[in-house]
Amino acid sequence: MISKIVVLLVAGAAALHAPQAGAQQRSHTFYVLHQRTISLTAQYWNPILTWVSAKSGVPLELKLAKTAKEGNAVAEAGGYDFQYTNHFFTPERDRLGWKVIARPAGPGIRSQIVVPVESPIQSLHELEGKDVAFVTPDGFTGYWLPMDALLRAKVNVKVIFTGNQEASSSQLRINKVSAAGVNSSVMARYGRRESFEYRALWTSDIYQDLCIMANPKTAPEKVAAVRAALVSMSKDAEGRQILQAGADLLKSNTELGFVAADNRDYDNYRKFYKATQVK
Repeated sequence: MISKIVVLLVAGAAALHAPQAGAQQRSHTFYVLHQRTISLTAQYWNPILTWVSAKSGVPLELKLAKTAKEGNAVAEAGGYDFQYTNHFFTPERDRLGWKVIARPAGPGIRSQIVVPVESPIQSLHELEGKDVAFVTPDGFTGYWLPMDALLRAKVNVKVIFTGNQEASSSQLRINKVSAAGVNSSVMARYGRRESFEYRALWTSDIYQDLCIMANPKTAPEKVAAVRAALVSMSKDAEGRQILQAGADLLKSNTELGFVAADNRDYDNYRKFYKATQVK
């Protein structure tokens, strides 16, 4: 049984444009924590990584796991060269030494607990005993933050894990659950695509978005080249066109591209994990 979906991005056409195309280079694995379906995630990331591969001269191979738990386990074992995630700021994973190199441009993300706009539920306390959708036990905006808010409000709910952010949104839209803990940005894009109206019962403080991280064993020159390509993408005509197509695909209206980032930008994640009531 295949446990992983692998999308090979670097083929002859992309390699012809790479600065070091004359030499044979191994592919560098780039894991993406998928917040949406695997197919939609691949549609979004394939063109980006193909462009970054060509510009940086570092061949990148997109890897998607069936579950966050599976993908995180591979990353914990050092099985990826790069990853796009926000799951690696827990005390246990922080010690592994993954290095933040870039993040999506924009102000950041929030967690929300949302209900359909027509729901009679008006407060967190009215969720007592009800089914609430969350992504996975590892999800930051999709589990840790909203569950912490419920625990602090002393509200007990029936936890339903859905696997990814948009599955939670979908379960809410078809009334399979009473509420959902979500990434506010992903929820907003889903709502626009599906013409689904909802409202928030609770909203978190702002946190930085998922980030691109480099394995501490990945060669520094490769890391620097990938980082430079990501950061320059929105300034390049072809790169910006790819980013805009991705935004159109997701119905995103946020700033395009990536900006440089480092581990300190994610200190509020670490602070949260030290104080949370979620066990």
